Amino acid sequence: MTIVRRIIPLVLAATILAGCSRKPRDPDPVPTPVVTATPTPAPTATPESALVMATASTNATKDAPQVTDPTTWDEAGKALMESLAEQFAGDGMTLDAQEGFPYLVAVNRAASTVTVYTADEENRYTVPFMAMVCSGGEDTPTGYWTTPVNYDWRLLMGPSYGQYATRIYGGYLFHSVPYYSQHKDDVEYDEFNELGSLASLGCIRLAVVDVKWIYDNCPIGTPVVIYDDAENPGPMGKPGTIYTDPKDEDKRGWDPTDPDPANPWDDSYLTGTAIRSQEAWDQWDAEHENWLSSLTPTDLQGWSTDSSIVGTRG
Repeated sequence: MTIVRRIIPLVLAATILAGCSRKPRDPDPVPTPVVTATPTPAPTATPESALVMATASTNATKDAPQVTDPTTWDEAGKALMESLAEQFAGDGMTLDAQEGFPYLVAVNRAASTVTVYTADEENRYTVPFMAMVCSGGEDTPTGYWTTPVNYDWRLLMGPSYGQYATRIYGGYLFHSVPYYSQHKDDVEYDEFNELGSLASLGCIRLAVVDVKWIYDNCPIGTPVVIYDDAENPGPMGKPGTIYTDPKDEDKRGWDPTDPDPANPWDDSYLTGTAIRSQEAWDQWDAEHENWLSSLTPTDLQGWSTDSSIVGTRG
């Protein structure tokens, strides 16, 4: 018994010492988490109507545009053009597209909107291409004609002057907002702010970018129809307008959309406020720099004045 009592403490001591000398066990390694890359979601396609609205609104600092759903343009354009062809059949209006004449220009006098049409798959002028804001007048005639001549500058009543004029019929033309003189910094700025309303003596006024598009892209002989529909500006809607501040003496004399390099307005205004189809934007991107070859001289002759001078408007 005595021996057992002596042995037990020795065994316990040896056990404790052995436990103290053993290396502590390394903890089990924690596995590194595998990071799975979350795929970037594909961007949601912006509806065409939103893109059209955004581009048409960018420069409209006065009146906001009224843009219709682009998915309805072709159908609405076809219905309207067929109606106009019937209405003006007595004037010889036809929708059959003629070789060398890619566009028909339709002017809604009552709604101050010009809509340009191109040919459909049946070679008929029914597809809306672009819409521009304009100003006609109470004396603007309705009817159907083909353009006989155009001018880089044209003397108007007053006297005043218009850039990039294209004659429609008789004394009625497409032209820019009138200028007091043949100087591009001498536009009648109060009249520029009237674009989008009935303001002319009978001609169709447009911003320079728009009237120059007609001058550059609509050859002599292009068909033009002028009609009235105050409730419906056209299948694409009615573009907005740009405000020019009469107190800003540095910029007020210039049409904001004039592509002349001397124009002090920001280049962002060069596209104007037109409502464009994708085809029209593609044309702009591909060709607008080529249109600079037909720029009129910045200054020709005449004299400068201001809006305090009362004159006859073209």
